[in-house]
Amino acid sequence: MSPSPSTLPRWRQRISDDLWGSVVPFWLEHSLDREHGGYLNQLDRDGSCFGDDKHVWLQGRQVWMFSKLFLDRGDERFLEAARLGAEFLAQHAVGEDGRAFFQLRRNGAPVKLQRKIFSECFLVMAYAEYARASGDASFRTRALELFDRVLGLVDDPSPLGRPVLPGQRPARDLAVPMILLNLVAELRGAPGSATFDDRADYDAIERRCVADVLLHFDRERGLVRETVGLDGTPIDAPEGRLLNPGHVVEAGWFMAEHAARVGDAALEADAFAMMEGALDAGWDAEHGGLYYFLDAEGHSPTQLEWSLKLWWPHCEAMIGTLIAWRRTGETRWWERFEQVAAWALDRFPDPEHGEWFGYLTREGEVSQRFKAGPYKGCFHVPRALWMCERLLADPAS
Repeated sequence: MSPSPSTLPRWRQRISDDLWGSVVPFWLEHSLDREHGGYLNQLDRDGSCFGDDKHVWLQGRQVWMFSKLFLDRGDERFLEAARLGAEFLAQHAVGEDGRAFFQLRRNGAPVKLQRKIFSECFLVMAYAEYARASGDASFRTRALELFDRVLGLVDDPSPLGRPVLPGQRPARDLAVPMILLNLVAELRGAPGSATFDDRADYDAIERRCVADVLLHFDRERGLVRETVGLDGTPIDAPEGRLLNPGHVVEAGWFMAEHAARVGDAALEADAFAMMEGALDAGWDAEHGGLYYFLDAEGHSPTQLEWSLKLWWPHCEAMIGTLIAWRRTGETRWWERFEQVAAWALDRFPDPEHGEWFGYLTREGEVSQRFKAGPYKGCFHVPRALWMCERLLADPAS
């Protein structure tokens, strides 16, 4: 059934209470490192710090999140928190060779460098949004310089230091075009806003990203593989059969937002078909919730954590289903939203200490109790709740 007039406000209130009464206060209280700058991102259930190394993915995402909240609410606490992270990253996150680190000591000394581009990508997001929030144009310059570096590494990954071995299968990964598509959207900003920015090459980059994402999409089966051959041909190996439902839904709503902006109805339909296939394949019919990984041919996934229920796929599914419902008005998308949101909001939030647990067993019990670790931080949960709060708002209000 479509939502009744009272259903939308109830869902919006539930999500708003969690966002502003539990999630945001957790990060403001426990993560801000006023001594060294940046954020503490290894936090136990109660917010106590169990390790003080800092992960650049999470530092950048948290700067983006606090900047976004400041622009939405105008609360100076959020701008101060964003500044704490942005200035720390500007000082410590990038080495003399121009590569962004993955892990830093609490004081900013580098610990680890990945052979990937994602630290740079999340710095682009952070700097672009902080520039809007603070009005400091130097961070816009930093964002664009890093973005150009990312584009260069995509075209020529040799500076990443990955060896090319004789038996290596030529392949492409979904993560690269989907994150680039999102970065262009972040750099542009909201069309019609005072901070909207365009660049001559953005349209071409987006077209390339869309084409690359669609190479992963098997329309006949409704499946999106994480890794495919260079021309989109399926790879008959565990990595070529890997399905990651949450990742596909995230890529799907990135594509849907882009399609809506450029007025491409066929692309929007593809984006929603990608999401629908991922939700069909990924939903655990016995215990509820979304699987982390699956094999496209039904083999046992080689990832030992395949059946865990993680916070972020459910966050992405809440966003994606609401976007699809708002765009199409179709009841089935509202029903999917309620299915995912009810399961997630009944299990992930911690009523005692705030925020969400990140990792549940297949049955929905807490597996790891920490609230922040190397890959979980102040991003997916607050982003999802913030976006869903807005998507659930009455358009007439």
